Amino acid sequence: VGLNYRSHLKSDPLEEPLIFIKTPSSLIAHGETIVRPKDVETFDEEGELVIVIGKRCRNVSREDSLNYVLGYTCGNDVSAREWQRGDGQWWRAKSSDTFSPVGPYIADNINPDNVVLRARVNGEEVQSENTSMFIFDVPFVVSWTSRRQTLEPGDMIFTGTPGRPAELVSGVVVEVEIDGIGVLSNPVRDEELTYITYRKSSDDK
Repeated sequence: VGLNYRSHLKSDPLEEPLIFIKTPSSLIAHGETIVRPKDVETFDEEGELVIVIGKRCRNVSREDSLNYVLGYTCGNDVSAREWQRGDGQWWRAKSSDTFSPVGPYIADNINPDNVVLRARVNGEEVQSENTSMFIFDVPFVVSWTSRRQTLEPGDMIFTGTPGRPAELVSGVVVEVEIDGIGVLSNPVRDEELTYITYRKSSDDK
């Protein structure tokens, strides 16, 4: 969900959630490395609460929506800003390999609309906000999304990031912490050029 915190807006709130797709190949776990592509300059973290779907659902009501949620985890919606600004849609800016760290645990006993989210880069706090500042709360997001597509077990919905995200550079460690869930931690490095050497064998003509 894009632009879902009041602190992230520069204008009036949207009337409906801004939804975009993050591909499964962008997912990495707690402790794995975020890799900045060699042709990306501006590269940011975005700490987010992530909804994890537990049961298949379609067209669920707001009142019933949480019955289809397995729990919640920490997420980092890593974003390549020049791609996001320059492309017509956000696929590569937010779905390149390693751009979706999640973890470390799934919690099912928190109030997702009243927890504190923090992000840190090398131990320095760069984001801090309570999810009570959501424009679209969790029940609404699940219900609204399910009216557009079937949600399957294991699907994850990133719920947006607060304030101004921080830039990432090679060598730093970025953390996302949510009360009642834990701390998602990932190191960052630059992509390395890989050269493949072809050696002619005796069988080659």
